[in-house]
Amino acid sequence: MDVQQQQQQQRGVGNSKVVKVEKEEAWDLFISQASNEGRPVVAHFGASWCVTSLSMNYKFEELAQTHPEMLFLFVDVDDVQSVSSKLGVKAMPTFFLIKGEEVVKKMVGANPDELKKMVDASAESFGAAAPDIVVE
Repeated sequence: MDVQQQQQQQRGVGNSKVVKVEKEEAWDLFISQASNEGRPVVAHFGASWCVTSLSMNYKFEELAQTHPEMLFLFVDVDDVQSVSSKLGVKAMPTFFLIKGEEVVKKMVGANPDELKKMVDASAESFGAAAPDIVVE
């Protein structure tokens, strides 16, 4: 399955706004495309076996629903180890705010209030809503 098919599938599953990244090439494509559009990215690095990471999925999805101008990505550290290593993920969950392909903020741990503050502050500085990434 190529990256575009993966993104279409993710957007269609349960109406989720969070895109699961399954390989490094997909990560690179999403980050590059968002950067080209001037669109901030919020990335959740977690694992299917990590209870604290799983506990943040609902809040992360909620933020993705309320901030369509941003791209929300989920990366399972076991599936995409190369990206996790590059970004220095040592604990789960770890959240990154990325603008223009650069990490501008990192948050470690399951703190829904702090995650909301980070996303809301970024959305305010971003300004008007950007168009959704369109896959054709």
